[in-house]
Amino acid sequence: MLWYNSPATNWSEALPIGNGRLGAMVYGRSTTELLQLNENSVWYGGPQDRIPKNALRNLPKLRELIREGRQREAEALVRASFFASPSSQRHYEPLGTLYLDFGHEEGSIDNYFRELDIEDAMSRTTYTHDGVHHSREVIASYPDQVIAMRVVSSQLSTFTIRLNRISDREGETTKFLDSLTAKDGKIIMHATPGGRNSNRLCCVVSASTDDLHGSIQSVGDSLVVTASTTLILLAAQTTFRVEDPESAALFDIRKCCFWEDILQRHRADYWELYQRVSLRLYPNDRSLDIPTNELLRESPDPGLVALYYDYGRYLLISSSRDGEKALPATSQGIWNPSFHSTCGSKYTVNINLQMNYWLANTSNLPECEMPLFKHIERMVDNGMETATKMYGCKGWCAHHNTDIWANTDPQDTQMSATLWPLGGAWLCTHIWERYLFFEDRQFLMELYPALEGCVRFLLDYLIEDKTGQFLVTNPSLSPENAFKNPRGEQGTFCESSTMDVQILTSVLDAYILATDVLQSIPRSNSVSLEDVLDALCRLPCVAVSSEGLIQEWGQNAYEEVEPGHRRISHLWGLHPGSIITPTATPNLARAASAVLSRRATNGSGHTGWSRAWLVNFHARIGEAEKCKEHLELLLQKSTFPNLLDNHLPFQIDGNLGGSAGIIEMIVQSHEVDSGDGTITIRLLPAWPKEWKGGGIKGVRVRGGSAVSFEWEDGKIKGKVGIECDLDTTQYHLVFPDGSQVEFWGKGKHSFP
Repeated sequence: MLWYNSPATNWSEALPIGNGRLGAMVYGRSTTELLQLNENSVWYGGPQDRIPKNALRNLPKLRELIREGRQREAEALVRASFFASPSSQRHYEPLGTLYLDFGHEEGSIDNYFRELDIEDAMSRTTYTHDGVHHSREVIASYPDQVIAMRVVSSQLSTFTIRLNRISDREGETTKFLDSLTAKDGKIIMHATPGGRNSNRLCCVVSASTDDLHGSIQSVGDSLVVTASTTLILLAAQTTFRVEDPESAALFDIRKCCFWEDILQRHRADYWELYQRVSLRLYPNDRSLDIPTNELLRESPDPGLVALYYDYGRYLLISSSRDGEKALPATSQGIWNPSFHSTCGSKYTVNINLQMNYWLANTSNLPECEMPLFKHIERMVDNGMETATKMYGCKGWCAHHNTDIWANTDPQDTQMSATLWPLGGAWLCTHIWERYLFFEDRQFLMELYPALEGCVRFLLDYLIEDKTGQFLVTNPSLSPENAFKNPRGEQGTFCESSTMDVQILTSVLDAYILATDVLQSIPRSNSVSLEDVLDALCRLPCVAVSSEGLIQEWGQNAYEEVEPGHRRISHLWGLHPGSIITPTATPNLARAASAVLSRRATNGSGHTGWSRAWLVNFHARIGEAEKCKEHLELLLQKSTFPNLLDNHLPFQIDGNLGGSAGIIEMIVQSHEVDSGDGTITIRLLPAWPKEWKGGGIKGVRVRGGSAVSFEWEDGKIKGKVGIECDLDTTQYHLVFPDGSQVEFWGKGKHSFP
């Protein structure tokens, strides 16, 4: 659990609950309790036509300028013809705020305690005020699609319930709503976020009590409750999913009658996901005895690391669930605190959205990644139009952002990020990764058209370099980074950045393998396997500089403008890709390690998500002490008292990416033999010995298996258990001491 002995004074101390669609930050206050609310389809504005009208006409000229290294002219042309109008996609907004006015002043409070029980997915607050005991329990139920709160006091107490939708900027009084009424024990709020064709929303709050002498009265637009036990329900719907949001929200409320029944359904649903994997780490001397905010101030122990991992799983389950028109988790999950959120709390697909789901497969939560795949499918139609009108290509593409409407056009006017049409390609690598972990042919068949359309675009987008030998991407960039060319000009555009080549290699490989798996299904014949193989053979190699560093801008040994940049995109092939490994490509692995050292020396990792990526990088090359160092820095410098990542002001990818890195330190399975398909499982490939031992159960590996084992001082204790779902999977198991064993086949395997 996360626990505290005082209420939250601000958002960074409040505790998140969510059911994948509805979310709340619970403050646990005794005076005026506050729940900051989100519903994941509350966005500003509707679909837009943003495709740059002159891009295709100017593409040949742009490619010429980039090839000749004329950076200033290239950027001027991009600014004039390749940025979308309007420049920004739609942005995510808060649903509103729920207030419970108790008037219990802090000076008269005893025995205060609040917690987030991540094994139950419940927030609890308890205290005594003037001799009366008070408690509140809050859950966000996926089965019932409501936020439910039980308010209990040891004698009849009176409090007021208010609902609003007001600006988060201090001093502003603007209310972003259409109507607010209270009657019959309910508050009903209607609102229309700004912008043409926005999703209209309705939020309903109800209160009920079985107390014989209790009462609930409507006073103005509030409810005044007198009771010792009160059930408060909150439901919200928008026109994104239903025609009549009020009727749908009222239906969600009316089908919930008793707290015990709601809680039972909630627990059964949540436990089925959360209990699939367990992680224990020790020493764990302090994690249970010290409030979480105080624990963060000390040197992190393994117990806190295990809590952080479990919290990551909790956040993923709470912010990304399958369902009708399911939406993936945004940069803030479903806990956007602001009408003016950084980057609009959109889906950034040059790493951040992808990082949200690095945890899903290893933690055996495939259902939680389904909203991402459904969004990819929604992007295909828009991406086809973008590909045709901007680049004259078949298939589909997406740039570095998308929104609720699955927009695929360039977003904003950041020269080092905006014009990069490989965001969709990176997303498509998740399709094959998902298949590797579960080998679900039905899933692969459903997502195959999206993968094939992406490959169709890539083949059309590639052009010959000036020698005619290689195929290159142009325009290309290394997201959000810049270089100096030999003339001393600062620039961003090149031909085939290293990350582009690595993503292309992975996507084309995945397409070939997926086609082989699904060879019996009808294909569109829009993509020739011979063309794919030819393109793979003609991609540039990953280049290493004279200093022993992997070059970021492909074959160009450009000088870095910011040696400590937060992004290390040219190591994509190390992680999340698997092109670079210490065993198959030792020279590239050493060059990757050198890049990491150079970045760290110059200050990289100053954002939470960047630090989380560093943990995964170092784990892949077996650098345990570096993993430990970056995890400790992630916890000490990039984490709020509520354990959420503190970047701008909060990004969930730091939490989810960091949790994924913890598993990479314990178990890895990304090395797959291209000849016979044998999968290598490495146990404790990057676990620091100072952190003693632990145990993991049910962690998922590629090939459709789950691994369980315990360890102490870097050595396996007892037996390693592997439960394999498939008859044909072949494994190569590598123990921490270097000993190895090979096995294959369905069933339960056990090794000493």
